[in-house]
Amino acid sequence: MKNEIKTPEEYIEQLLEDRKVPIIKLREIIKECFKDDLEEIISYGMLSYVVPYRIYPKGYHVNKQPLPFISIASQKNHIAFYHMGVYMFPEVLSWFVEEYPKYVSTKLDMGKGCIRFKNPKNIPYNLIKQLCEKILVSNYIIKYDEII
Repeated sequence: MKNEIKTPEEYIEQLLEDRKVPIIKLREIIKECFKDDLEEIISYGMLSYVVPYRIYPKGYHVNKQPLPFISIASQKNHIAFYHMGVYMFPEVLSWFVEEYPKYVSTKLDMGKGCIRFKNPKNIPYNLIKQLCEKILVSNYIIKYDEII
């Protein structure tokens, strides 16, 4: 992604055509699930959904930016969906790993908080929506405060 991208609209506009629809669908899920609880920004060259200062004034302890929660990125070989809750809540991670094969026949490609989709046709949008509904922003903040 280009560093000069400043807005989510610019980010989407520069995507390859086969990436636009999946990124837009993921974006819509996040916006629907979190309405006013998260702010959409460009951070680290990707679409990021952060806890705004009006909700969590302390911000992210590393750089005092708004607290990151979810990000979406179109990478060279995959679409990445980053969800800090999966990393911070082991019970949610277990649930997701167990549910994933019910939605997608390919092997789950996942890091600590990053789910990678090599084929955009295999993105389980309904499962991603359920994942977004599993952790409230308020619970995320409580857990975050416990671990920092």
